[in-house]
Order: sequence, then C-alpha cells, then structure tokens
Amino acid sequence: MDKIELNANFDERASAHGSKLEWKASPMKGVDRRMLERIGDEVARATTIVRYAPNSKFSSHVHTGGEEFLVLDGTFQDEHGDYPKGSYIRNPPESRHTPRSDAGCTILVKLWQFDKHDRTHVVADTNKLSLHRIVGRDDVGIMPLFNDGREDVRLEKWNAGATVSYSPRGGLEVFVIDGEFEESGEAFGEHSWLRLPAGAVLNASTGSHGCLCWVKEGHLAHLDLSRFTGD
Repeated sequence: MDKIELNANFDERASAHGSKLEWKASPMKGVDRRMLERIGDEVARATTIVRYAPNSKFSSHVHTGGEEFLVLDGTFQDEHGDYPKGSYIRNPPESRHTPRSDAGCTILVKLWQFDKHDRTHVVADTNKLSLHRIVGRDDVGIMPLFNDGREDVRLEKWNAGATVSYSPRGGLEVFVIDGEFEESGEAFGEHSWLRLPAGAVLNASTGSHGCLCWVKEGHLAHLDLSRFTGD
C-alpha cells in the first residue's frame, strides 16, 4: 500500500461517515476496512472500522505502537479470549496476538496512538458496566473505560432531544455506536466519526432517539506523528 494521508491535519475539525464508505480489502483474505483517519502505508497511525468475515484471521503480530478496539458487532477472538459486541480492549505497545473471528465481527480500531511507555492492558465488557451521571452534564450518562491523565476513554449516552455543549480538554473524538446527533450542521448517524482539535468546543444536538457514542478526550494535546511524518 502507498502512503495515505486521510484526515491528517489535527489542527482542523474532521469527520467521516462509516456507513457511507466503501469496504476496502486488507492484506488478509476476508478482512475489510473502512478508513476514518490514516497516516502511513500498511503500518500507519490509523482509526478504522474493520470487518472480519466468518472464519477469517490475521497472522500473529506485535503492536509496536499499541492497539485499542471496540467490538461493534459479532465476536472478536484471539489466543487470550473471546470478545463479544460491546467489548473494549487496549493492547499496549509491544503486545502480541493472533486475531480471528469464527462467526465474523466488526470493530472500531485505533493503531499507533499510545504513549510509547504505556504497558496497561485493558479488557472491559461494556454490557456489564453502568452509566453514571456527573455534575454539569445533566443530559449525559458516562461509562468510564480508561484514564491515565493523558487521555480519557469512555462511552457516553446522550438523551433524546438534548443539547450537548462541552469544552473538552486536549481535543475530542466521538464515534456513534447507536442513534444520531448533529454538529455544525452535519448529521452523524451509526458509525459516524467526529474529531475536534485541541481548544475546540463541542456543540451537538440529538434527535428523537438520543445517541450512544464512544468518546476519547485529551489525546490530541499529546500528538507524536514523527514515526509517520519524519519530523
């Protein structure tokens, strides 16, 4: 694969709508991708929706720059376990696994976005966790998944007909799992993705069904793109 630069300016707002993107074949048979952001070739800093056909797999590999993923549908598997829909996994830098899916699955995956010293492995089943209310965000329920002071990863449930106005610390990414919202006149439905740069403010409104989304905050204040830009 030639080098790709997709939504690669992190000083600007970026968005993509996964349900409208074509599936692109990966090097492994039966594994296809919808790219949301990417810098690099086959080794890349990337945010991607990945679909495993039944009985498809990747060969064993090391995640030099770390990997985190959320299972959107089906069951993802490797030698460490089976991860059903709703599972959130962090495989830190230098971890190794052999991914597969016997029945097929779809995941949201982020590569090469860890602090290089991070060695924290996380396995969370969001089906078994609860949403919590916090002061100042009355229309939002929050499910914490990971926080190391550098970045905060969580699920958020936005009530129907809500106005969600929020000043994130160090940038924000939002990925829609279910429902919909509107931001800057743009509609975001299932598997849509929004990235706001550090210093930006989120001003969103939900429709009649509300919105369940995966959120990452703070990480854009700690960007290190040197591995892929040569800087």
